[in-house]
Amino acid sequence: MDLGLSGRVALVTAASKGLGRAVALALAQEGADVAICSRDEGQIREAAEEIREATGVRVLARVADVSRKEDIDALIAAVQGEYGRIDILVSNSGGPPPGRFLELDDEAWRKAVDLLLMSAVRLARGVLPGMQERGWGRILFITSGSVKQPIQNLILSNSIRAAVTGMAKTLAGEVGRHGITVNCLAPGRIDTERVRSLDENTAARTGRTPAEVRAALEAAIPLGRYGHVNEFGRVAAFLCSEAASYITGSTVVVDGGHINTLL
Repeated sequence: MDLGLSGRVALVTAASKGLGRAVALALAQEGADVAICSRDEGQIREAAEEIREATGVRVLARVADVSRKEDIDALIAAVQGEYGRIDILVSNSGGPPPGRFLELDDEAWRKAVDLLLMSAVRLARGVLPGMQERGWGRILFITSGSVKQPIQNLILSNSIRAAVTGMAKTLAGEVGRHGITVNCLAPGRIDTERVRSLDENTAARTGRTPAEVRAALEAAIPLGRYGHVNEFGRVAAFLCSEAASYITGSTVVVDGGHINTLL
């Protein structure tokens, strides 16, 4: 299937590794030129070179912390300066630390809001005017399966990613007539450094080994395993494509059937 992404320009944030990197690679494999960012200069340049060598598309690598407004403003200006436009935004970020309600102070909440919610708001606000002018755009927010089924000990992520989901649904209704779709992509247990770290945290709290934690979680997944980042990336590429032109305001869950809800 031709996804109609050849020649499009995509900005993918937090893309030096894990989910973001997999999404950037999947878009590049479909012919999109990509811009990627991370806080780590070495890692983002390495990711850019690997994507460039694997696909032959143009790849722009920038250092940016998406929890900082000035970094987002500079990032968008750099991408527009290099490519002239941004057709696709994939708003991704690292996750906030685990913790229970009474363990987290106001500063922890503020940092998590800047990292998860305000980064999504600022990135979307930066790319929307151009998308509206051209009459085409794709905005994809990477959230979490926790927006469907909250995860214990992740109250920051559970709360704030739900806010991103509400914002995305509302925004989809505002910009649909401009040919712009807005969706969320919610990963379950995808085998990333972040998920392995969470498994280690759970193991430490419960007196088990990380392997025991993973085995218990895999047993609760109908497909019987954690997902691969490339499986997630391919779904993201589809949602950013011409083939998904009638999907907007939706949250698509990629979790191997783990979440046991109807909606």
